[in-house]
Amino acid sequence: MVELDNIKTELQTFKDPLSEVGRSLRLDDKEKRVAELEREMEEPGFWDDTEKSQRYMKELKGLKDAIEKVKGLETQYEDIETLIEMGYEDNDPSIIPEIQNEFDGFKKDLEDLRISTLLSGEYDKNNAILRLNAGAGGTESCDWAGMLYRMYTRWAEKKGYTVEILDYLDGDEAGIKSVTFQINGENAYGYLKSEKGVHRLVRISPFNAQGKRQTSFTSLDVMPEINEDLDIEIKDDDIRIDTYRSSGAGGQHINKTSSAIRITHFPTGIVVQCQNERSQLQNKDKAMQMLKAKLYMLKQEENAEKLSDIRGEVKDIAWGNQIRSYVLQPYTLVKDHRTNTEVAQADAVLDGYIDPFINAYLSKTKG
Repeated sequence: MVELDNIKTELQTFKDPLSEVGRSLRLDDKEKRVAELEREMEEPGFWDDTEKSQRYMKELKGLKDAIEKVKGLETQYEDIETLIEMGYEDNDPSIIPEIQNEFDGFKKDLEDLRISTLLSGEYDKNNAILRLNAGAGGTESCDWAGMLYRMYTRWAEKKGYTVEILDYLDGDEAGIKSVTFQINGENAYGYLKSEKGVHRLVRISPFNAQGKRQTSFTSLDVMPEINEDLDIEIKDDDIRIDTYRSSGAGGQHINKTSSAIRITHFPTGIVVQCQNERSQLQNKDKAMQMLKAKLYMLKQEENAEKLSDIRGEVKDIAWGNQIRSYVLQPYTLVKDHRTNTEVAQADAVLDGYIDPFINAYLSKTKG
């Protein structure tokens, strides 16, 4: 059967890429490390040190997940080969859709794993902290910021990640003026660092009575959550700490106490805010951690141009600086201006389907 011949021929072209992914992940080294960790975890008194045991457990899970993904792909490959042979033996064309479906799933899983091997930056495996700021344009821009916030939370849910709001400011009539939120999960920063920049929306605004097309801009800042104590000196004279009442979708004491914290760093103009924690002290600690991380990343950029993609600040929220355009009228198209990647299903993108843009950016910058 011609269809089976075509699938078989195409499947064989994935044999070398599958082997290459396995080599990239250095499975032999990972299996040795798993055995080493498991031996140490069996030692008397190991579980007495909670911090160390949690660190080991996290590393062990990451190693085993990587090994299982490669072995799972190898099994998928073999299963597809078996199904193809069954199709030949039974001369049954009705099995072709099942084989094609399995093959499509295999190709997607292999590409996802290949992209994950490109995440080799120092903080790529860390959680990501994102901040959306509506640009000029009033209610329309605030609504666009709200749409983007939904897009990223939907993407995170599909990845099995969790989302934690750190600071939230509602728009006056609709949407969001600004929101800072943390996406927790392995490689969250590695994937999302490519999303930093200005996002442009073109549509017929529901807030415009004349029904004219309108262009709106929202900026996204992305930084890794860095838990370790960074060697960053922050002088008291260089910062101003303000307290304010929490608002919007934030913490437990909304509009009851002035527990939210805003820290302004005068030399750089960086402003960080946190209102999610239970106390003013916890919010201050979290905000200071965010400020140190941003300053550290800026310092890294100054020291090495190759790290320029992690800088926290973005350009003006206006025409000409956008990394991506989302056109909803008169046609639908989302285009990334750095890689020229296009997706015609704008609704799917706004529902969290941003992997094509992330993958294309990672492939380009690592290529």
